[in-house]
Amino acid sequence: LLLMENFTNQELADMHLAYGATSCNARAAARLYQERYPERQHPGYKKFIAIHRRLSETGMFKTNMHDTGVAQTVRTVEFEEEVLQRVAEEPSSSTRHIAKAMNTSNASVWRVLHEQQLYPYHFQKVQGLTAADYHPRVQFCQWLLHQIAAQPNFLRFYAVLWTDEASFTRDGIFNSGNSHVWDEENPHAIFPTKHQQRWSVNVWAGIVDDYLIGPYLLPERLTGPIYRRFLEEVLPELLENVPINVRQQMWFQHDGAPAHFAVQVREDLAQRFGHRWIARGGAISWPPRSPDLTPLDFFL
Repeated sequence: LLLMENFTNQELADMHLAYGATSCNARAAARLYQERYPERQHPGYKKFIAIHRRLSETGMFKTNMHDTGVAQTVRTVEFEEEVLQRVAEEPSSSTRHIAKAMNTSNASVWRVLHEQQLYPYHFQKVQGLTAADYHPRVQFCQWLLHQIAAQPNFLRFYAVLWTDEASFTRDGIFNSGNSHVWDEENPHAIFPTKHQQRWSVNVWAGIVDDYLIGPYLLPERLTGPIYRRFLEEVLPELLENVPINVRQQMWFQHDGAPAHFAVQVREDLAQRFGHRWIARGGAISWPPRSPDLTPLDFFL
């Protein structure tokens, strides 16, 4: 949650200008502010409404910090150095935690960090890799870059059908920090998980050129023969809306799942695509544990 005190007066003034420039359309103002100042932290659209309301009602961007129980901070070199030292020792520490430890305001800590061009960046979940995984990943990326260098339109003319599968369980995805129920009193809402009777759905999808292929439900337990029938009978139907020239030139990609590595599957791909298939045991080797190298990982 970004409070008014997290921003400088200049930033708040720029937000208010964006709010006025968009005729008090808060969502448009948030987009405009992000376009004008991409290097700054970006509040939600409701913050623009709150800024205008506070300025109209109090004539100030920020609340009066007097009599709040927080010691008024005198900016000194020592104070700034201590803030920076605490961040250097514990980069994931919050401004609120530092402010409490130093008996100062959150805004004072934030201001020091902002002036030093330090910004809070979120952690990103990434695929766990082994030491042996890095070289194959680099090899594949170098191959793809070489193809693009030799033929700048490689990914457009010789489109790659990127594919992947994902299993969705009965428990789904639940984030207690983002999930809530509005009510006058606490309804003690619950979200059942860890059911004794479990089931999952195995979903296949692909992307080729500008076309989203699928999704298509596969059996929970996928075998080589079942996957080959999918490639022979179902995939051609899913590709019907893709232009014939794209289908004739496209490459096929899938990961190294056991069903994908079955002999009959590899024989079918070799017959259907010649050398234009990327997979474990394929003409071009697909590096293991590399779903992040496909557009499906970040697009779907």
